[in-house]
Amino acid sequence: MIAPMRIAKGILALGVAAYLILAPLQMKDFGILVMTQWTVMSMAALGLNLTLGYAGQISLAQASFVGIGAYTVALLQPLGVPFFAAFGLAGVLCFIIGWLLGYPALRVQHHYLAFVTLAFTTVVFLVLRNEEWLTGGVYGIANIARPSVLGWSAGKALGFYYFTLGILAVVTAGVWWILRSPWGRAFKALRENPVRALSLGVDTRRYTLLAFALGSAIGGLAGALYAPMVQFIEPASFGLNLSLKLLLMVIVGGSGIFFGPFVGALFAVMMPEWLRFTEAYYLMAYAVLVMILIAFCPTGTLGLVDRIMTFLRSRAASERRKSQASLMSSEEAAQ
Repeated sequence: MIAPMRIAKGILALGVAAYLILAPLQMKDFGILVMTQWTVMSMAALGLNLTLGYAGQISLAQASFVGIGAYTVALLQPLGVPFFAAFGLAGVLCFIIGWLLGYPALRVQHHYLAFVTLAFTTVVFLVLRNEEWLTGGVYGIANIARPSVLGWSAGKALGFYYFTLGILAVVTAGVWWILRSPWGRAFKALRENPVRALSLGVDTRRYTLLAFALGSAIGGLAGALYAPMVQFIEPASFGLNLSLKLLLMVIVGGSGIFFGPFVGALFAVMMPEWLRFTEAYYLMAYAVLVMILIAFCPTGTLGLVDRIMTFLRSRAASERRKSQASLMSSEEAAQ
């Protein structure tokens, strides 16, 4: 017999999928662009959640990998490189750089590691800004075309949204598989207690590097979609502000919870648009809501939902035990 909770989750999943597929059909281009931005930022936050939420490695460098992926696609496009080749190269390049960045994580932890990754973000920003011969410097790169797939053009807003949504679904399925593989169990052991994990035979060195590399690669893939989405990129788009925004998505959604980045991206991307009716106060209202959420839900939105569901299940189980005890006592009295 299928548990009612699984049925409810299945219905919710189908409802969300139906909304993501059908809702943009009723939107104008701006609304579709916001939905597309949600898919791209969800993917970038998904990679950071793998590094931070599951492997327990603090990183402020995710924006840099988004930038590396975006510039890879933007620079290869004029050379006639097909989009999917540039897309794959962006992921591979970020995987290699992320693997190398993971080496400091073998020596430093917690806030020290955050400073190391922050320094890396600064270096990448300076390279993007100062190497004008390659990146265009502060003038950036414009007129980035959107891809075509088997003759089908994703040039218009709606077509590109479905294109990014499909890639997000594939990447999400890949991360789901990773987290349920021995790699995922090793990441969780690394987060909970590295010393104990090492004593149990887990190669903590290898899995620390792998966590950084995989999370960075997913960030690079998100950047490869970001470039054709906005069709213009410049260094300031990939600075510390974006890293902090991605970190906020992971924390607000629920660090170490699979669907946390999707909910966090909903707050970071959609909520400012929903609050525009407050006019000049919408940024202030958004900041206040985020502070209240973090103060009262330190485990994130989905963490709060999980606690509520656990409480309701324990209460229902307690009621059933009381009912059974009352029934048994009445039967004994009747005898």
